[in-house]
Formats: sequence, C-alpha cells, structure tokens
Amino acid sequence: MKPIAYTRAKQLPDILARRILILDGAMGTMIQQLKLGEAQYRGAGYGGAHGAGARFAETPGHLKGNNELLSLTRPDVIQGIHESYLAAGADIIETNTFGATSIAQADYGLAEFAREMNLASARIARAAADKFSTPERPRFVAGALGPTPKTASISPDVNDPGARNIDFEQLRAAYHEQALALIEGGADLLLVETIFDTLNAKAALFAVDEVFEATGERLPLVISGTVTDASGRILSGQTVTAFWHSVRHARPLAVGLNCALGAALMRPYIQELQRAADDTFISCYPNAGLPNPMSDTGFDETPEVTARLLHEFAAEGLVNIVGGCCGTTPAHITAIRDAVAPLPARVPSRQPFYREAA
Repeated sequence: MKPIAYTRAKQLPDILARRILILDGAMGTMIQQLKLGEAQYRGAGYGGAHGAGARFAETPGHLKGNNELLSLTRPDVIQGIHESYLAAGADIIETNTFGATSIAQADYGLAEFAREMNLASARIARAAADKFSTPERPRFVAGALGPTPKTASISPDVNDPGARNIDFEQLRAAYHEQALALIEGGADLLLVETIFDTLNAKAALFAVDEVFEATGERLPLVISGTVTDASGRILSGQTVTAFWHSVRHARPLAVGLNCALGAALMRPYIQELQRAADDTFISCYPNAGLPNPMSDTGFDETPEVTARLLHEFAAEGLVNIVGGCCGTTPAHITAIRDAVAPLPARVPSRQPFYREAA
C-alpha cells in the first residue's frame, strides 16, 4: 500500500489540469507583524518551565529573527499563520522551513536542531491542512527547501574568485536531512524555492532524489527560481530558459519563479518560462511589489494590485499555481484566489512529464 502522502499527492496533476491552485503567502511577513522579542523566540512563558522554550533559554547569541526556531518554541504562532492562509483560500501551504537546513541554522549555533525543526514544521502544517481539508477540496503541504545563505557557485571574497564557503557534498547532506524530515512529518510535495544558485539547487535535487529512492516515496516536486534584477538572470548568471534546462532532469510537477520582484517586473520572465517549460506546470508567487518601509508589510502593493496583476497572468494562460512571497498576507491570498477563480488553468502544449513513484 502506498503511503498516505503519496495518495494525497497523486491528486495534484488532475487538479492542476482543471483549475489554478492557490499557494499561501509570506511566512516572514506575518511573523514580523507580531513583533516578537528575543524572549518569545526562545519560548519564554510558553509551555511552562518544562516547555520547549526552556531548552533555549540559555542558548548563546541572538535568536530573534530565527523564524524556523518558532516551530519548536512557539508552534501556536506558526499554526495560527498557516490557518490564516488556509482560511484565506490557500490550497497549498508551505512549511516554516525556508532556513531550516543545518547550514543556515549554523549561523545561530543551532545546526543540530535542523532535523527537529523540519519534522515539527511539517507536522504543524499537516495538522493545519487536515483541519481545513474536505473531500471536495483537499489542502496540501509543501515542504519548503530554501537556498541556504551560502553559495557553491560564487566566491564570498572579491579578491579570490575561486574561493568557496560551501561545497556540493555539504549542501547535499544538509538537504538530504531536511527532505527526509519533511517527508516524515507529512509533506505532500517538496518545494525547492528561491533559487539564486543553480548548483545549490542541483545539490538539493540530488538529495531529494536520494531520499525518494531510499523511502520508495516519490512525491511531487516544485522548483522555483529567483530572477534578481532586470537582467532576466538568476544570481549565478543563468537566463530563465537556461535555468529550466539545468533542472528539468528532476521531472518536476511544476517549475516557476518567486521572490525578488513584484508581478509587474516578473511578467516577462514568467512568459519566457512558460514557453520554455512546455511540458510541465508553471508556478508564480511574486513579492507584493517593491520594498516600502512605510508600509505595514514592508512592500508597496495592496492585495487588490497584486491580485489584478496575477489575474492578467492567468488570463494570458501563463500559470497553474499562484500565491505570494515577501510582503503578501492572507488578504493578498484571498484577493488572488478571487481574481483567478473564474479563469482556466494554463494547459501545457505537451503532456506533462511529471514522474510518479513506480
């Protein structure tokens, strides 16, 4: 018998062929709005003297800003954010694991807790998705694998172009640990996102495939790159088309773009991607426009503006999955859902080649 996650995930290609699916919005934006302090990140006052927070009370350094730690110290906060996005209309919610690799957590001295963070985050998201799921409208959990703060392709030293602060094997090991924990925790699909370095992404994809082979559970995979500026390239230098041809061997359910740009600036690159990736589904979750420190969310687009732009994407037949990245909130997700609901999903020009488990 196939695992439950596989059974749920098997529905995704059929649903995507019928309608546009809604991804959630920004986790970091919602956490920032709560204005949590250092003590709250450590879990002070949550769960009593023997609660999760007691484990981190004496941890050296600053932990404020380590959003992934909140899955251990304040799971109520993370579950509440997930539920707010599900109530807003999200079909897919991302786990709170963008920075939950041992590589990223080493910056806080918490590398040893990476696996536990991923497992807890997936379980929190799973509980929220199950709470809102119905037979007519299942909700899905995407296990999020972020880019890490270190890059395998670019030197951290301007005086030494050949220098590197991470290698492929270190990345592979970290992503292997993360992917395995996300699957164990109940993710329905895996999302390798905010890719600025294709070599980092290849390490993640290699690790994910290792986990699939080891577990016998080949979940859907979504790959999302990040175009950083008007050059139309990701930070490690590839065009959108070149990026796709570098990762298409992973046979993802969907490929797309997220972060760095708002929808207006992202549009030509989504157009390019949907032409290049004509045998897979397309995802798109832009920022809420440009950074704006005077805004409550730190970005300048209202829900209505972001929704109007993504409506135009859908009307042009560009997308199958839409949502929001930095600066987006549940209000953005509701507006996006309502804007794209009357429109059909993009139809790939060739049969999607998403690979399922044998």
